[in-house]
Amino acid sequence: MLGKILGGIGLVLFVLIILGFVLPDKVHLEREIVIDAPQDEVYALVSDLGEMEKWSPWAKIDPDMTSTIAGEGVGQTMSWQSDHPNVGDGAQMITALDPPSQVKVDLDFGDKGLAKAALDLSPAAGDGTKVVWSFDTNMRDGVPFYMKPMSTYFGFMMDGMLGPQYEEGLSSLKELAEAGGG
Repeated sequence: MLGKILGGIGLVLFVLIILGFVLPDKVHLEREIVIDAPQDEVYALVSDLGEMEKWSPWAKIDPDMTSTIAGEGVGQTMSWQSDHPNVGDGAQMITALDPPSQVKVDLDFGDKGLAKAALDLSPAAGDGTKVVWSFDTNMRDGVPFYMKPMSTYFGFMMDGMLGPQYEEGLSSLKELAEAGGG
């Protein structure tokens, strides 16, 4: 009887590992908000990494986080270091700017992987601005072979983990922009 139970557990584990290699590995999440402020004013807050620090949800999580910003425009970089497990260490670089409509950013979380983010702005009712903040990553890229199945399953939790932080960041951006941006 014990052998059948252990055999069943082994079979389930084997199937879970195999599924971890074949299930989708790409993660996409996005959140949006409408801000009662002109598009060019909102764009100024999202197209400069120094301004992003004012509304970033991660800056609020760890006020002791240290960051360094270099350059401006396309190629501007920010690196950060934090002992907080929800912030960690990493870097981001602005890879494309399309004023006043889009900002694209490459993210590097070190051994936790790479991702791309974008902020897309479009006119909304009145003088408002619709902001869509998106995040894309491949959960298996840069992960050791033996960790790929676990990374795949972790990808299914990304929306629940990262989504609320994106919502908080967009709310902070809305508050900042509607108060005059600064």
